[in-house]
Amino acid sequence: MDSVVLIKSDDAVSNALERGIDLLGGFRVLKSPFVIKPNICTITDKTGFATTDVKIVEALIDLVYPEDRNLSIRIVESDSESKYADEAFRKFGYTNLEKKYTELDLDVSLENLSHLPINSMKLDGLYFKNLEIPRLIVGSKYFVSVAVAKTHGLTFISGALKNLFGLLPRKDQSFYHRHINEVIVDLNRLVEPDLCIVDARVGLEGWEGPKTRRLDLIVLGRKPVSVDATVARIMGFNPDKIRHLVEAEKYGLGSLHPEVLGASINSVMVRFKPPSQLSSRATI
Repeated sequence: MDSVVLIKSDDAVSNALERGIDLLGGFRVLKSPFVIKPNICTITDKTGFATTDVKIVEALIDLVYPEDRNLSIRIVESDSESKYADEAFRKFGYTNLEKKYTELDLDVSLENLSHLPINSMKLDGLYFKNLEIPRLIVGSKYFVSVAVAKTHGLTFISGALKNLFGLLPRKDQSFYHRHINEVIVDLNRLVEPDLCIVDARVGLEGWEGPKTRRLDLIVLGRKPVSVDATVARIMGFNPDKIRHLVEAEKYGLGSLHPEVLGASINSVMVRFKPPSQLSSRATI
């Protein structure tokens, strides 16, 4: 059975992440490029918790480099209607992070997927039959989805699965909103993350709040459905009622009922208010 790890994060996020990866059994087989997809969904982040904290990405890099110092690490995000990725990289500390590792002679770089060469792929997807996707995302790689725990007007929750919506290179990503559940499933089938991390130290009601809920948790797993189903339960929701989770489970992307290691769900549950209705303002 696929496992998900719940780690209480009462101290430095690096310690919690290290404990979680150890309990999960380590990184397994690493590959270059080692692609990290944070959730950088906005340039404003009014709550301070809507985007992936650069410190958790830094902690991840500091854990993986002792395993293989020759890895090429790529931190990726696309432009969207709520931000330009390069500007967001600067604002949220990712540009400084890149500079730190470059000065250490390590191969870490930021990649704006909206500016990279594109591959045109034929898919037998729920939505996509032909997909324009950045070449970096296609083929052999190690892929990590580093998401934030949120509710969302279009997808009910936003976690490891939904985070991959930000791989789409076109800026007007609302073009896909009518079919967002199918799009999310297709992208995760194409990429198949090797590791999923949800920073649930503070969760949000809504993709950028305004309500925050303190959970003090890091959630980790190898399968995105398993991780997001666990996050849903922590929020007090039934994952069997969340459409993109149900659809993604059918394609081997995890289980709606995974084994949970570390803290128990009942001991950490904080009930969130469900999103009341579809919101035209919903973004990535």
